[in-house]
Amino acid sequence: MKPNPLFTRSKEIRQDNWGRWLCYISVSILLLLVVTIIYFISSKGIQTFTKNHVSVWSFLTTADWNTGSLNGKADLGALALMTTSFVTTMLAAALATPLAFVIGIYVVALQPKFGQKFVQPIIELLLGIPSVVYGFIGLTVLVPIIRRHFGGTGFGILAGALILALMILPTITSLAIESMRSVDPSYQKFAYTLGCTRWQVIYHVILRISAKKLVVAVIYGVARAFGEALAVQMVIGNTVQFATNLVSPTATLTSKLTTDIGNTIDGTLPNNALWTLALILLLISLAFNLIVKGFTKGDRSA
Repeated sequence: MKPNPLFTRSKEIRQDNWGRWLCYISVSILLLLVVTIIYFISSKGIQTFTKNHVSVWSFLTTADWNTGSLNGKADLGALALMTTSFVTTMLAAALATPLAFVIGIYVVALQPKFGQKFVQPIIELLLGIPSVVYGFIGLTVLVPIIRRHFGGTGFGILAGALILALMILPTITSLAIESMRSVDPSYQKFAYTLGCTRWQVIYHVILRISAKKLVVAVIYGVARAFGEALAVQMVIGNTVQFATNLVSPTATLTSKLTTDIGNTIDGTLPNNALWTLALILLLISLAFNLIVKGFTKGDRSA
């Protein structure tokens, strides 16, 4: 006897169920990975305070970094590292953002056919270049130029900011182009109908409407720059101190991590202190995501 088709599941229904369960499993794995990473970094990072009894206030407000001083007491302060990270990142964003917006305006409003055919592929190519290549270019080309024209060793905030600006330029540019393209073309047509010039349309229509998304593009670029490690480590100088100028060697959170993490023993104070730096980076990354969520809240097209 053949089964009643009314009481059997069709092939399409079975495929739909399999697809739904596959999505559930994938999302569950993703959430588990995120929670595991946060838990792992947090549990390791707080050991500096819980196991080694380092003061949280002292760690965040002092600049000395000495995990093995002569008097047997470690001096751990991340203020110089955090300050250098913020200064280098903000300077890089200040250098890259205007150029990224100008390129976006050129591609979207001035020469859209040429921009889409030639400029965008170049931007995408820059996105795919590994960070070690940027760092090597900075080390072999940029650092000697800075040393020759500005003095010092060539290593420092200026070299790091220039390399980071070059690295985040494609990111901000790509997001800026997509933001400007999302503006309804009918608004531009209405503006031209009212007698506006091209630059008036660009400023009062394209940039005004896409302003919130452009801010998000900059934030994503800043987040990328703040978390960059290898390229910065190659040109920053890797000396934990407050930089007296833009060409004096210093260090960032990421450069300190990449330089020292392979030279410490798990469970020791030097290792725990580096995990605390990683925890600070994680919290800052989460803060950037929250800022983006705040800007895009209520914007369905974001």
